[in-house]
Amino acid sequence: MTLSGIRVLVGRARHQAGALSGELRQLGATVIEIPFIEIRKPRSSKPLDSALRNLNQYDWLILTSVNGVEALWERMTKLRLGRETLQHLRVAAIGPATKKAIELGGLKVNVVPKEYVAESVVRSLRHRIKGKRVLLVRAKVARDVIPLELRKSGATIDVAEAYETVVPQSSRTRLCAVLKDPRRRPHVVTFTSSSTVRNFVTLLGGSRRAVVKSILTASIGPVTSATLRELGLAVDIEAREYTIPGLIEAIVKALHVSD
Repeated sequence: MTLSGIRVLVGRARHQAGALSGELRQLGATVIEIPFIEIRKPRSSKPLDSALRNLNQYDWLILTSVNGVEALWERMTKLRLGRETLQHLRVAAIGPATKKAIELGGLKVNVVPKEYVAESVVRSLRHRIKGKRVLLVRAKVARDVIPLELRKSGATIDVAEAYETVVPQSSRTRLCAVLKDPRRRPHVVTFTSSSTVRNFVTLLGGSRRAVVKSILTASIGPVTSATLRELGLAVDIEAREYTIPGLIEAIVKALHVSD
């Protein structure tokens, strides 16, 4: 299978675009990288630092993204806390990429849900965490499914914001220029989170909405797809497995492009 002759717009954060872009290029696609999202440190690291200084109070640690894992390691290094302070915790990761990032740091992952969304994390944990104290490390703006539902199951949940996502304003001019030029306009635009959808719409403004209707949207999973629909965009392609390889597979299958 090949994506030769297909232009794909990748909107992941600049430091994370490599895996998706590289695989698409190997399949012959022309990749256009314009980040819809920028990862920044939170305005205050005090809540996370406080939790990390008191890790002995927790039974479980939940990490929902690679960004959260990287922020965790960074703060622990800053606070001069050894990885051994985490060894007593049971750890849940939302998906394989997050699991890999945790394990690269020397920590064992006990739970990875069958589907890589918050609801599946809840289903995987609700019968294990009654009476337990849980630390959830996540983005500043995130859905509250995990803390709300796990509290209903009898757990004490502390939420620590490890990073925030913002709109990279420098991408606005580039995005409009690409969409305006028929020779450069992508055939497919990829969305890997709800934040990438919201930021894409913000960057787009009202001027290019008609142009987008002629471009296929490729979503990494149902939560991202729901955000696309909520903001008035179609969902043309959705990954069956909510991962980068799953997204690529869905794009190839949807386009039915073969050698």
